[in-house]
Amino acid sequence: MTYLVLLAVSLLLSAIGFWRYVYFFSVGYGFAVAGIGIALLILFHAALTPVSCIACILFIVYGVRLGGYLMIREMKSAAYNRILKPENDRSKTIPAGVKLAIWVSCAILYFLQTSPFIFRLENAAAAGSDPIADNAAAWMGLCMMILGVALEIAADAQKTAAKKKNPDRFVDTGLYRIVRCPNYLGEILLWSGVLVSGIPYLQGAFQWSIAILGFLGITYVMFSGARRLELRQDRNYGNDLVYQEYVRTVPVMIPLIPLYSVKNWKAFVA
Repeated sequence: MTYLVLLAVSLLLSAIGFWRYVYFFSVGYGFAVAGIGIALLILFHAALTPVSCIACILFIVYGVRLGGYLMIREMKSAAYNRILKPENDRSKTIPAGVKLAIWVSCAILYFLQTSPFIFRLENAAAAGSDPIADNAAAWMGLCMMILGVALEIAADAQKTAAKKKNPDRFVDTGLYRIVRCPNYLGEILLWSGVLVSGIPYLQGAFQWSIAILGFLGITYVMFSGARRLELRQDRNYGNDLVYQEYVRTVPVMIPLIPLYSVKNWKAFVA
């Protein structure tokens, strides 16, 4: 029953994508994670440990901040809307059945991403008077989550500031000097922390499979997003010699890893 409630929350909040298709992956993503965080606080209030409580609150803050930021950016930024116009135009031709399948798939993924904490809280609740205690892995995972959220917030703030100064130029300042997609790096770090903090408490093949599947799913989505961004930036800035040098010398997502392009990775078409 608990799983169905949380999945229903994810479905409800990600359904905003039927208004604008891209919201399945952006605004709906943020709101779904926030909604799951709220639901976890309510459903498992008696089994919450310090790490679990902070993590649930972090889900809420992260999701509301991300969903709100993306919605405001799209509504207020003319330059961003020009960049996204080709993708928005293509989305109008997507059949309703395909959109339905994407909606359900996204909602399931958002549930899977949070599953290590769901299982952690479920196992604590089942322990009754002897709840699962926080340990080093739980605190390490929480620190990774906080760092990931902070990195994403900083990257978005730096990009917003740079675009205000020069809306028609790519961003290569601040964190964007280190990697080209620091916000996606923050996402991976966040969900790596969720997985790490939940690992000591996973029980049985089902919980392990679901937790790992959720992590692999969001990692796939981040690299797919990096690929789409690279293709879009190539269209917009490909003739700029400074941009060409930037792409040749700054890794796509992981610092110090010499991976400079994913545009030819056909497996990440999404």
